[in-house]
Amino acid sequence: MPLLHHPIIERLRGILFGSRARRGLTFNVALYALLIAIGFVYLQPLLFMFVTSIKNPNDLLNPMVQWVPTELFLGNYDKALRVLDYQNTLFNSLLISVIPSILQTVIASVVGYGLARYRFRGKPLIFLLLLATFVIPPQNTVIPQMLTYRDLGLLGNPLALILPALLGQGYRSAIFILIFYQTYASFPKVLEESARLDGASDLRIFFSIAVPSALPAYIVSFIFSVVWYWNETFLTSIYLSGGVTTLPMQLSRFTQAYENLYPPGTVNIFDRLNEAVKMSGTFLNILPLLVIYFILQRWFVESVEMTGITGE
Repeated sequence: MPLLHHPIIERLRGILFGSRARRGLTFNVALYALLIAIGFVYLQPLLFMFVTSIKNPNDLLNPMVQWVPTELFLGNYDKALRVLDYQNTLFNSLLISVIPSILQTVIASVVGYGLARYRFRGKPLIFLLLLATFVIPPQNTVIPQMLTYRDLGLLGNPLALILPALLGQGYRSAIFILIFYQTYASFPKVLEESARLDGASDLRIFFSIAVPSALPAYIVSFIFSVVWYWNETFLTSIYLSGGVTTLPMQLSRFTQAYENLYPPGTVNIFDRLNEAVKMSGTFLNILPLLVIYFILQRWFVESVEMTGITGE
């Protein structure tokens, strides 16, 4: 028997390089090494931010201290919480991100269902207007919108963000309408026809059949909507200027707020603004989004996978 065809050699070859039925050890090692490398590229800034935020002033000045601080120093977070006025700004951020996101997701689902399952005059025009709201930059329409909100007395009021979401014109609503349109358009018509034969109304079909089947689209739309509302500072600062302050808005003027709280010349060198305090403020700003993602992670991953599946 040739040595290359020895049963032990064949078994080792199958373990290392796999077979038609399964992958080999070499492929798995290369795959996981690539995934770890990609994951490190994305996680390295977040890890660096957190490690820097828990460094004391001595660790910041010591070039030998890189990834492992000598102690867990939380004084930077105490200063950042005071500068950001965290309790109030966090509440404001949740108010103008979660509520509009819920309304926007619900309205987008209704509009998407109507466009996908009904035929009516002017349907192509509605699609054209939806694409226009997505293609035209919001910077081109911000002035007329601001003047309209001023005449209505909405500037500085959270209703300036809530009302457009209620009317299907929130941040990037066109994307979510198209997501629901594609989701509902892929549903088998047999389900609706069977429900109509049983005497179900249009509302009953929507709430009993369409909504449960489109749950992945709801989760994806809600999470992305929350993130976009949370991170939008340009339009938010214009519409809510002088009224409501959010975490991203407060973080953008973090340096000025810190100097107002700790004026130069009145504090020692350890209370002066440093990189660790800035990192603490930045980490506190993204912490709510991380918490939301980790809570909804399983449903979010499943939803992203299922939104690409088409029906019969």
